[in-house]
Amino acid sequence: MSLNKVMLIGNVGRDPEVRYLDGNAAAGGQGAKVATFTLATTERYRDRNGELRENTEWHNIVAWRNSADVAEKFVHKGTQLYIEGRLRTRSWTDQSGTKKFTTEIIVDNLQLLGRRDDSQNAAEPQQQYQPQAQPQFRAPQPQQTAQPEQAVSIDLDGPSDDLPF
Repeated sequence: MSLNKVMLIGNVGRDPEVRYLDGNAAAGGQGAKVATFTLATTERYRDRNGELRENTEWHNIVAWRNSADVAEKFVHKGTQLYIEGRLRTRSWTDQSGTKKFTTEIIVDNLQLLGRRDDSQNAAEPQQQYQPQAQPQFRAPQPQQTAQPEQAVSIDLDGPSDDLPF
């Protein structure tokens, strides 16, 4: 058994770069959409002297198809995201013949958590991703049927009953 699972909450470092892979031109189709961007996660802690320290990690994020659509429309530099995905390491040889490696997070689930940084163009309207509403279960309510009012008469001077009070 094995598990390759990554969960991150962080801020987008640059606007997503969106591109299409070559599709089947004979069928008139367009290739799969892919969006790439960076995400920063910051760990804050106090050192032995009590001083506040920060350690920021930068992650390369790759979103495909529907997640790439969401990234293209709603994700910008500074957006806070929750990302679930898996690690993938790729290698290639550059033009000078040197072998290069990179580790990426392949997105399985992408959720927008916060608004973009307010210091960015305040006149620009804020776009927020609204996930589709999940159907909620509601227990069936018993139907109320209208009952005609019935007159109740009480004989206060009538014969006493056998109740002890």
